[in-house]
Amino acid sequence: MNSNRLKDDGNFIVRYYKSFLHACSGIIYGIKYEHNIIIMIIAAIVVIGAGLYYNISSGEWLFVLFAIGSVMSMEMINSSIEATIDLITHEIHPLAKVAKDTASSATLILCIISLIGACIIFIPKIF
Repeated sequence: MNSNRLKDDGNFIVRYYKSFLHACSGIIYGIKYEHNIIIMIIAAIVVIGAGLYYNISSGEWLFVLFAIGSVMSMEMINSSIEATIDLITHEIHPLAKVAKDTASSATLILCIISLIGACIIFIPKIF
């Protein structure tokens, strides 16, 4: 099977190392240019601090860490979808709006579910 995708040359270790660097580059881009990522990082720091302060259980930590990772990952996917659409067209098009809005709504849904989970974990500990 021949793929038209551009791939880095080198043995598998070099390719995995380059892939890792590309992923790190994406994280740096998100931190520099996507304001929602900064908000999410601040929220993650607050939640991790609260988890340490309230000494949450291992199961609660698993939820918190999974929620943080999932929300941030979804925001990066959302950003990549928006960038791809912007690459294809700068015109206002109804389908471009649908793609951008639904990608954004996926992040919003995950944020809401994570907030509900955080409330279930932290409200009883606070009160």
